[in-house]
Amino acid sequence: MAVGEKSAGGQRRQPSRSKATDSRSDSARSTKPRVQRDSPRSGRVSAPQAMRYAAEQLEELLGRSPESVSAVQPTEDGWKAQVEVMELERIPETTSVMASYRVTLDQDGELMAYEQTRRYARGQIDRGA
Repeated sequence: MAVGEKSAGGQRRQPSRSKATDSRSDSARSTKPRVQRDSPRSGRVSAPQAMRYAAEQLEELLGRSPESVSAVQPTEDGWKAQVEVMELERIPETTSVMASYRVTLDQDGELMAYEQTRRYARGQIDRGA
């Protein structure tokens, strides 16, 4: 039976969808939207853009989704951000192992370097000096 023809039961056969014939791109099928990068008007991406770019690019490298961006700061060459990532999930959640990464971005928001600066339990409270 050809696509669109009626079967003996009166039902039409629907065309099958394969990856090769699906006109949507892989990014359109993804559940997580990709950030579109606009060329910066002032030569530097904005702070909110820098936060998104830092989290997005670190996720690509680590394979784990960042929990938050806890700091972002402009530098002469771009941006510096602090990104929190769950390294090891445990039950209860307060015992999950977290890591803090320092991420360096250039003025266009491209990741130049990253470094793990701290590992800690999610429920751990920092005490002031």
